[in-house]
Amino acid sequence: MTCPNTPIEIVILSEEHTAYRQALQALNENKHFVIRTATNNPEEVDVRNTTIILGDPHLAAKIIDDCSALQWLQSGWAGVTPLLRAKNRNYILTGVKGVFDMQMREYIFGYLLYFSRNIADFTKAAHRSEHKWHKPGHTYLKGKTLGVLGAGSIASSLIPVAQAFEMNLVGLRKSGHPQPGFSAMYSNEQMPKFANQCDYVVSLLPDTPDTIGILNKGLFDALPDHAVLINAGRGNAVVEQDLLDALDNHQLQAAVLDVFEQEPLPDTHPFWHHPNIHVTQHTAATSIASDIAHLFYQNLQRYTQGEDLKYVIDFEQGY
Repeated sequence: MTCPNTPIEIVILSEEHTAYRQALQALNENKHFVIRTATNNPEEVDVRNTTIILGDPHLAAKIIDDCSALQWLQSGWAGVTPLLRAKNRNYILTGVKGVFDMQMREYIFGYLLYFSRNIADFTKAAHRSEHKWHKPGHTYLKGKTLGVLGAGSIASSLIPVAQAFEMNLVGLRKSGHPQPGFSAMYSNEQMPKFANQCDYVVSLLPDTPDTIGILNKGLFDALPDHAVLINAGRGNAVVEQDLLDALDNHQLQAAVLDVFEQEPLPDTHPFWHHPNIHVTQHTAATSIASDIAHLFYQNLQRYTQGEDLKYVIDFEQGY
């Protein structure tokens, strides 16, 4: 810790460094800190003397093992996988929570309504050249079951909307421990029981050894053939060939994929060309610089006062 009267030096290492600098300067009325470096180039960071970083994980990972004085790194992203793969763990790593809930909620329910109200077919009917009255079939969200893999803050943010639509909400988490707002919570070992009741499945899982490949043939075989999968968690949770096979064999109605094991998704990847896959290019919830800066500033105040930081990442668990 530094003397209370000495401004803390921080480093911003991000593709959004200009926006972060502006947002933080607006919050720094009492000059509690100074921005020593703001860059998107890891080589410009003084690794021997930097103690606090606000940064993008993929950039910070390039220098993290050389940051011998580092005490705390605030990630600007929800995912911190590049940092978990590094050797250096002799610092506090904090993640991002609470700022993506609204965006993710809109994304998920936008697609739930898209499929339940069959918007695609109504749009096609409206543009038919014969312009004849035609009523495609549709359903309602009321009474349907939404299954959520991953029971963190974003999952909790879905509860009031699911209740408003009178949906049944069930969840799957490693422990299987109950959670308020969910009618049932299942452990990983109960995957088939979880899956066979779901009309829609949303994956919000983090990147951990337990979640790699969890969206696989076993899950797809257990889902009803009208089910829709939405993956807004991590791309490596999906066994890609299993998903393609399930769609081709009509075991699933459709899949909405926002995240991928390889990003950007190669132009030749079959996901682009499959008629029942919707690719949304990692846009479900994006980091807004002002939101992340405000979260960082709140944690910085806790840091200067010697309080425990919020949203600390467990290096072993990965979240």
